[in-house]
Amino acid sequence: MQRFLLGISTSLLAGCTTFGVIENRPIKQLDTANGYSITKFLSGGSTDNSVMLAFSGGGTRAAALSYGVLKALRDTPIKSEGKAKRLLDEVANISAVSGGSFTAAYYGIHGERTFDQFEPVFLRRNIGGGLKKTLLNPRNWVDKRGHTELAVDLYQQQVFKGATFADMLRPDAPLIMINASDLARGVRFSFVQEYFNLLCSDLRTFPVARAVAASSAVPVVFDPVVIKNHADCKAGTPVWLKEAMARSKNQSELQLTISGLDSYSDKKNRKFAHFVDGGITDNLGLRAIYDVLELGGGAKRTADLLKLKPVKRFVIISVDASVESKNSIDQTNRHPSLFDAANAMSDVQLQRYNVSTIDVMKKGMVRWAGQLSTPQHKVEPYFIQLNFKDVKDVMARGELNEIPTSFNLMDTQVDLLIKTGRDLLYENSEFKRLLSDIASED
Repeated sequence: MQRFLLGISTSLLAGCTTFGVIENRPIKQLDTANGYSITKFLSGGSTDNSVMLAFSGGGTRAAALSYGVLKALRDTPIKSEGKAKRLLDEVANISAVSGGSFTAAYYGIHGERTFDQFEPVFLRRNIGGGLKKTLLNPRNWVDKRGHTELAVDLYQQQVFKGATFADMLRPDAPLIMINASDLARGVRFSFVQEYFNLLCSDLRTFPVARAVAASSAVPVVFDPVVIKNHADCKAGTPVWLKEAMARSKNQSELQLTISGLDSYSDKKNRKFAHFVDGGITDNLGLRAIYDVLELGGGAKRTADLLKLKPVKRFVIISVDASVESKNSIDQTNRHPSLFDAANAMSDVQLQRYNVSTIDVMKKGMVRWAGQLSTPQHKVEPYFIQLNFKDVKDVMARGELNEIPTSFNLMDTQVDLLIKTGRDLLYENSEFKRLLSDIASED
C-alpha cells in the first residue's frame, strides 16, 4: 500500500512524459543453441530426478523464503545415478516472478557464492529505502527515463553489479526463467532466448537487473521496462510456435498464450514491448513451467526434442510467499476509498488465480508423468507446495502474515523467513515421500 501511494504521489509530482531506455541488441541470425536458452540448458541432461522450482512474488519476503528453500536443498544429501549428490544439484530450472526473481537471478549468476553473499547484498539491505530516496529526490522528478530506470540503476549498482545473461551461462547451472507480463497483450514473457528470438534480439547481452526490474515493476508505481521488437532477423513464426498452434485447437488458454507470443511477428504494429510485474499473469511462477511443457507438445515430446534421458522422478516445488489478506472494509458502512477498493479487487483476483494455477499444475503433473512413463519405466510425480498456511506454530504464522511486501525487512523477519523456508520443506509430506523413495533405492 505504501509503495502504491508513493508511486501515485511521485507520478503526480513528476507530471511529465517518460520514455523507456532500450538496451536489447538486435541479432541478424538466430543462435538458440549458444544463447541463454531452454535448448542449451536442458538438452541432453542425465539424472534420476528432474527438479524444478517456482518462486513467487512478494518483495524481500518472497526472496528470503525462497532463499531458505535453496539452503535446505543444498543441505539435503541424496544419491542419483549411484553418486552422492545434494538435492540442489538436481535442480534443472528455477522459474520466478517479482521478489522471487531476485533470489533466482542471484543464484543463476553466483551459484554457491550465493550462500555467502545474498544475505548482506540483498536480504539484509534496505533496498526499499534506497528506492524511496531515489524516487523522492526532486532532481529525479523530471527524469525522462521514468521511475523504473532509477530502480534498474539501483539494482545494477547494489545487487547485480552489471551482470548480463551471459554471466549466467555457467557449467552445471540451472536455467533461470525470470518472468514478466506484456502490458499490451497480457502475455506471460520469460527471459529466455526462445522468446527473445521473437523480438530478433540477443538475450546474452541483456542486463539481469533490467529483467528483474521488469518482473517486479508494479504498474502505476513503476513504468514498464521497454524492449524494442527488432525486425531485421527475418525469423518469422518459429517452428515450435507453428506446431503449438496446430495442437491447441481445444485448449483455449494455450491458444491465448500462442496468440500473444505470435503477435511479436507483427513488427509494424508492435515496434516495442512494455513489460511489467510478472505477478499479474502468474504470481506463483508456475505457469511459465506449464507454458514451456505445453508449447513443446507435452513432457514426452519436449523431452524427446531436448534429447533428455529418462528420469525416475519428476519434481516441482512451489514456494509461495503470499500472505493472508487483511481487509477491514466490512467493519464499517463507509464506502471504501479508491485505494482500498483497488487493493481488495487485486487480492481477490490474485487468490482465485493462484487456486486455478495450482489446480492446473496438479493435473498437469499427473499427465506429464504419464507421458514420460512406459510399462518398463514408471516416472513418479511430486508436486510440493510450500506456503505460510502450513506453518504449525500459530504465533510464527501470525508474524509471517504481518511481514509486508517491501524491500526493507528487519533482520529478525529475514531470519524467520529463511528458517520457515527450510522447515516448510522438511516438514512437507510430499517432500518426505520423495526422500523416502530416493533412499529406498540405496
